[in-house]
Amino acid sequence: MSRLLRTLLSLTLACACLLTFSPAGASRTVTDQLGRQVTLPDTVSRVVVLQHQTLNLLVQLNAADDIVGVLSSWKKQLGPGFARFMPGIDHLPMPGDLTQVNIESLLALHPQAVFVANYAPAAMIQQIQSAGIPVVAISLRQDAAGEEDKMNPTMANEEQAYNDGLKQGIALIGEVMGRTREARALIDYTFAARASANAPVAEIAQDKRVRVYMANPDLNTYGSGKYTGLMMNHAGALNVAAATVKGARQVSLEQVLQWNPQVIFVQDRYPQVVKEIENDPNWQAIDAVKNHRVWLMPEYAKAWGYPMPEALAIGELWMAKKLYPQRYQHVDVDAKAQDYYQRFYRVNWNADAQP
Repeated sequence: MSRLLRTLLSLTLACACLLTFSPAGASRTVTDQLGRQVTLPDTVSRVVVLQHQTLNLLVQLNAADDIVGVLSSWKKQLGPGFARFMPGIDHLPMPGDLTQVNIESLLALHPQAVFVANYAPAAMIQQIQSAGIPVVAISLRQDAAGEEDKMNPTMANEEQAYNDGLKQGIALIGEVMGRTREARALIDYTFAARASANAPVAEIAQDKRVRVYMANPDLNTYGSGKYTGLMMNHAGALNVAAATVKGARQVSLEQVLQWNPQVIFVQDRYPQVVKEIENDPNWQAIDAVKNHRVWLMPEYAKAWGYPMPEALAIGELWMAKKLYPQRYQHVDVDAKAQDYYQRFYRVNWNADAQP
């Protein structure tokens, strides 16, 4: 057999192998955070995102160009400033939200997969699946059996549930989108930065910690079973709502007066709450208000009740330095924010625009 013939035969066999192992309709299976087996195309480049945490993470994994539709409440959930991380989001279709979907609008986008929240109604998930579109549910938690689809689950170990769940969630999103390398980098950076940020306040005794209340609109707050409480704990604070409130729910002003927090934090997405508290005579007897310690958090803190990597990496650091500035005298939080934003959002951090 001539050398030319042997070469041609080898090329033919190689092509045959490629066709055998990479057919046009190739698929793969992933396990989402509801424990469901989801079959996906080998390559996913068109997704609809009906959960704000996942939308945030996809941008950080540099997968924004693969998003063809978003949840209708993205401005409320992420704040209008999120558009600077994802130019063009204002013009994307919005075929649904956290708990509902317009199936005709969704089908018109020809998505290869849809990301939903773990607490999306089962009927909504089934409706999308029945239309032939794979559904991937994200919780950013590692839940016990029977708790996976709840907004306020029962957790035996909150720290482990959220730490492991965030890692699993980021890895899953990266796997779906072919961004496994980016997901690994985000996970590694986040947990290394958090360990460094937490160290100066880790040994503060519970009875010596600053008492903190998280003020959401309409007297809603976060108690036990939410990442926000862990965020406070890591920052050396005591969440005043943890002992009596499970999950996220509304409380009374009388209850807040009884707690008498020393500091009140307000999420960046709710700036109006700061003015409401400062101007309402009914709040003036609270220690935090009397001492002008009602603070609007920077956008990266994201005390959402669900963990976000920037909240762990720099948000907990910001909170700790606000509460215990003497322990962080030589830490430049803005510089760390700049590094994070440049690395994962590919934009400059603008300290002048932040609280």
